[in-house]
Amino acid sequence: MNEIFKRVSIRSFEERAVEEEKITQILRAAMQAPSAGNQQPWEFFVVRDKEKIKALSKISQYAACAENAPLVIVPCYRTEGLRWKETVEIDLACAVENMLLEITALGLGGVWLCAAPLEDRMTRAEAVLGEPEGLRAFAVIPVGYAAQQRQQQDRFDEKRIHFI
Repeated sequence: MNEIFKRVSIRSFEERAVEEEKITQILRAAMQAPSAGNQQPWEFFVVRDKEKIKALSKISQYAACAENAPLVIVPCYRTEGLRWKETVEIDLACAVENMLLEITALGLGGVWLCAAPLEDRMTRAEAVLGEPEGLRAFAVIPVGYAAQQRQQQDRFDEKRIHFI
């Protein structure tokens, strides 16, 4: 799985649409993530509407890079019918990581913009989505063809490994 060692956060995108089959593949990868008790609490909003993307780019001071993305995916989690409510954000984090790795594998770029657990960001994102009942916004993921090329830094640090 070479993508683990290639994935970087991309914040600028070409003006080029992402193909439907690539969007589907990204969402398939997300839904293959592990989840507590296999509860799969996720729902995904695929946003292509430019005005909605612009609004999502304003959920926080760090989200401005979303404005020029051709596509934004907003992973959300259900709030009802869950066996383990306390694990939904962990489940969604696994799904987002799968998405980012698949985005890289498909020759695209993306970045994880945090909404959860910050209530103000979650509420702003949900407002853009039309306040979907029973769902909470977890993140905002701009996706597109990268307008920049970056190398991943080597983060391996032996000092952080402890054998017992």
